[in-house]
Amino acid sequence: MERVALEFPSAAVIHRHPLTVRVTDMNYGRHLGHDALVSLLHEARSHAFASLGLPEWDMQGYPSVVVDLAVQYQQEARFPDALVIETAVPNPEGKALTVYQRITKAESGQVVATARLNKLLLDLSSGRPVAIPDALKQTLADAREG
Repeated sequence: MERVALEFPSAAVIHRHPLTVRVTDMNYGRHLGHDALVSLLHEARSHAFASLGLPEWDMQGYPSVVVDLAVQYQQEARFPDALVIETAVPNPEGKALTVYQRITKAESGQVVATARLNKLLLDLSSGRPVAIPDALKQTLADAREG
């Protein structure tokens, strides 16, 4: 199976969040484990959206859910590496909000991993996805420009 690299959209960055690899993030291979990496991504993504007044449980009146996640690893990270997680959100199309995240080592800038996930906003009364509200699109556009 041919691997297609995830392209990180640098022009769509809305937030940068510093984190450190904790000893509890290590796996038996003595590097950052997959489960811990997903948790670090979630932490950084939550901070990114909260900084825009958009907690993931109330994005313009709708809770959001992750419906898929792809992660590509470029390099190992170990305790106590300082990391920076960049969160980028290109212009939404349709009902999906696509979020990219890139983890780099703070000191060297080397890429540890790149991730892409899709989120849907749900109407709780019907349990169905809704279109991305225009106000949310505008907030994200302002964040990309600022």
